[in-house]
Amino acid sequence: MAAIPWGIAKRTQCVRFISTQFMINRRKFLGSTAGAAGVAMLVETATVALAGADGADAAAAKSPAAREPGVRVGMLTAPFGDKPLVDVLDFAKSAGISCLEAVADPGSKHIDPVNFDAAKAETVKRLLAERQLEISGLSYFGDACAPGAAEKFQEHVRKMVDAAVLLGVPTLCMNAGMPLPNLDRISQIKQVVSKVFTPVVGYAKDKGVKIAIENWFETCLRGIDTFECLMETIKDDNFGLNYDPSHLVHQECNYLLPIRLFGKRIFHTHAKDTLIDAETRARVGIYGPGWWRYVVPGSGSIRWGEYINHLRMQGYKGVLSIEHEDSAVSREKGFILAARHLAQFC
Repeated sequence: MAAIPWGIAKRTQCVRFISTQFMINRRKFLGSTAGAAGVAMLVETATVALAGADGADAAAAKSPAAREPGVRVGMLTAPFGDKPLVDVLDFAKSAGISCLEAVADPGSKHIDPVNFDAAKAETVKRLLAERQLEISGLSYFGDACAPGAAEKFQEHVRKMVDAAVLLGVPTLCMNAGMPLPNLDRISQIKQVVSKVFTPVVGYAKDKGVKIAIENWFETCLRGIDTFECLMETIKDDNFGLNYDPSHLVHQECNYLLPIRLFGKRIFHTHAKDTLIDAETRARVGIYGPGWWRYVVPGSGSIRWGEYINHLRMQGYKGVLSIEHEDSAVSREKGFILAARHLAQFC
């Protein structure tokens, strides 16, 4: 009888092993969605491991070019606002960061939609390709609800949409506007935010671009109840969240709950942590100063492995965009530490 090729024999052994383990553990494991996904991942891992022996075809199927992008580490470029885009790209590459959330304010050194055209877009795309980087989003955190400024805000957002189309960027990141006097947050969302955003959401939808709102607690988007109001008021499927869990920690809200409630409308995420000083809080009280501050991921209260796993279970395959606001570490070191911490879960 002809000998069985080594690769086929090893595959057979691998499948038998997986089948045996599956039968032993199926009652405990397969009953959950995570269990089913785990079995699929085990099969995939075994196939990739064998590819080096005799499976050039399997290796090709799992090559970076063929593999669909998953959750990956990015960075908000704001702390490098004094540097040209090429310098930020070089830093990101050296720090192991693959995506950039580029500041797109009027006059930005990174992406300025006011003076952007096809030629500039081609230059940016070339710089990205040379470093194997991507832009995950364009960011503009101007006050959407500033009295008398709605038209100016909308005009800039339209220019951002046009720049995003030229660059192939899927998402615009912004906030919902600062609180207005004589209006509670829910009323402001219904009466003001909806009027400001509805026209630009429609414009962006026609161009295939999504708008993601950051839940910065100092804006009119604070507790989870305001998230619900915003999503119910503007129902467009290209309007959602640039979700930042750090803003919920010091409010003592459940930072995992929005993932379950709004998972399909989380288009982008900020990776920032919150450090709680319980001793100071016990002395000054929750209305006192100095008992919490923002830190880089891995230095605060958020359990990033758990957080990212929840995102994955909702189908999220986007970016963890590091927002560096940690006064204890330098600009460069903060991004490097954060990227290193997050990478272990990606």
